[in-house]
Amino acid sequence: MIDVTVILLDGGLPSTSMAPLEIFACAGSLWSSWIGEPAVPRFRVRTATVGGRPARGLVPVTLKPSVALSEVRHTDLVIVPTVGVDLEAARRDNAVLIEWLRRRGRSGKTAIAGVCTGVSLLAAAGLLDGKPATTHWGVVERCRALYPRVRWECERFVTEAGHIFCGGGVYASIDLSLHLVERFCGHEVAVQTARALLLETPRIWQTSYAAQPPRSAHDDEGIQRAQKWLFGHFARDVQLDALAARAGMSPRNFARQFHAETGMSPAKAVERLRCETAQAMLHAGASVKETARACGFGDQERMRRAFRRNFASAPAAFKYSAASA
Repeated sequence: MIDVTVILLDGGLPSTSMAPLEIFACAGSLWSSWIGEPAVPRFRVRTATVGGRPARGLVPVTLKPSVALSEVRHTDLVIVPTVGVDLEAARRDNAVLIEWLRRRGRSGKTAIAGVCTGVSLLAAAGLLDGKPATTHWGVVERCRALYPRVRWECERFVTEAGHIFCGGGVYASIDLSLHLVERFCGHEVAVQTARALLLETPRIWQTSYAAQPPRSAHDDEGIQRAQKWLFGHFARDVQLDALAARAGMSPRNFARQFHAETGMSPAKAVERLRCETAQAMLHAGASVKETARACGFGDQERMRRAFRRNFASAPAAFKYSAASA
């Protein structure tokens, strides 16, 4: 069984602790109870605070933890919830937790996930340096100023870099938690958990759940047409001229406009889509060789280099192992 420690923090939103707690507690059991099969819980869940004190949230709710942080000897996964909007105060007030996260994260033995503004504590611990991360769009500029070594990508709901995970907003805690259920237990358990709790499947680019193209944060119809086409054809040999023609632009103007609207070049967008899909295939049990071929990389070495650029990890780090389920 997988041990999960959900941190409770003062000044945050309780839902960012409670939603993950409920999702992990229900994984493998609630769906089984609905269909009349024996429950097989996948996670053992505890809550913790520094010193074992109750946590007072931003809303009038006080949460009592299971244990003090110092009592947590072993855990496979840690969830860090929101910390409010004053990130500098949060860094000062949570110095003990930050040091605890630093030790856990650098050991490489514990997966650590931050939600919304709570991601800033992972950054403060140095766990996101050189890695992709997301947070709430309203604080991303402050995060960039405080932690410039992090690759902030706030257009994404969920990011993953080895054993470090981030969720973009308050209710992205649900997306992140289901993503982690899939990461640890496989696709089937994640889908069953989502269905049992009547949750929408995670809003993350090109995962094994995805049925629609990623959201467009702009109104440029030509670029949107190109993005929509890329969503279904990224595994092919994508030529800039053909992509620009679909947008009704010259290649030079298209490349400039695409970068202005999306924050990345067309080539980078293709690579990102391939990497996101490959990540999901590996989670679902596909081999590295099969995944590299299916996602348009051509060979495993090209996929390995792309994963290093996008996730700061090798493809093997995302490979689902039934032994861990």
